Amino acid sequence: MRILIIAQFISILKEKENNRFNYIASILGKSNNVELITSTFSHSNKCQKNINKDLLQNHNYKLTTVYEPGYKKNVSIKRFYSHYILSKNLKKYLSRLDYKPDVIYCGIPSLDVAKVSAQYAKKNNIRFIIDIQDLWPEAFKMVFNVPIISNIIFYPMKKEANYIYKQADEIVAVSETYMERASRINKKYNNKLNIFLGTDLKYFDKCKIENKRKYEDNFIRIAYIGTLGYSYDLKCVMNALKILKEQGIENIKFIIMGKGPLKEEFEHYAKEENIDCEFTGILDYEKMVGYLCSCDIAVNPIKVRSAASIINKVGDYAAAGLPVINTQECKEYRNLVENYKIGFNCENGNPKDVAEKIGILSCNAELRKKLGKNNRRLAEEKFDRRITYKQIIKIIESKEE
Repeated sequence: MRILIIAQFISILKEKENNRFNYIASILGKSNNVELITSTFSHSNKCQKNINKDLLQNHNYKLTTVYEPGYKKNVSIKRFYSHYILSKNLKKYLSRLDYKPDVIYCGIPSLDVAKVSAQYAKKNNIRFIIDIQDLWPEAFKMVFNVPIISNIIFYPMKKEANYIYKQADEIVAVSETYMERASRINKKYNNKLNIFLGTDLKYFDKCKIENKRKYEDNFIRIAYIGTLGYSYDLKCVMNALKILKEQGIENIKFIIMGKGPLKEEFEHYAKEENIDCEFTGILDYEKMVGYLCSCDIAVNPIKVRSAASIINKVGDYAAAGLPVINTQECKEYRNLVENYKIGFNCENGNPKDVAEKIGILSCNAELRKKLGKNNRRLAEEKFDRRITYKQIIKIIESKEE
């Protein structure tokens, strides 16, 4: 088959990538003609990608970059303009394609790119499959949420999202929550498939063996991986650790892996409150796995009203076999925490509740081991790409009209 994958937010800097779309393209490339189109701009590093031409060729699929000017802030007019320019350049590239794809598999967001992809598919009678990674404009309302005004400002974006959902022949999503959003708009598609982002557990375990850190002390290490941004309530965790410290529990270290717009603010707050934190910055995936698997507890401190659902970090926490302290209100993930018994759900924004649960885990190694074992079982059943992504491949390779 001739398969076109369009995914704006992927990296092309390394030979081994953990991105969903690189992974799918490499599987499909074994027996199909696959082209993966992405942006020249790195969203995580906020700069143009240093494109290694050798790596561009070092795949079993064609990897194409389309120019995007870029932006400095995740929520900004410049970002929306950057996506708009990318979509225009993508439209030009698609108009020059010297082949007709049998199927287009498109990641969402961004909406501008997905809309151009949907229009091209419709015009040329090509099967169009979307993979919903995040909900827009819902995610932006988390940052700018003014009653009535927000609805007016984001209405064009909502209308654009609805158009894309409606055009899809099949829909894949990273969670049931996102799937339900699209299902309200599109009633025609045959497959309703929610597949968590997950990871390749075999590769994860290899990274763990090669990179795990060894500590010879009595500290309990709490891990956070991800963006240091507005959606993540790291101050709540720090406040919880301050409460524990006042109670005489001082052997806890907070390991924070990642970067984002609030990194300096979080660093200053930790210093001001005298919280023992280590900010590692962004780590290579392999090194991040090593750090994570050397910790004792993981935290998922997502703020109230966040549009996030089953995100990358919770899959990595599960793969690492760590007990989880969760404040995220997403019912889908809270149910996983309860049903699989992998940790504790806490009241959102309540440092006393978080402190109580951390206190329980910090002094009970057997409980940590039991809950962590349950979380690893969750990873093996729900987050192992080698198993779960087979369903995505089956849908893409299906020749049903």
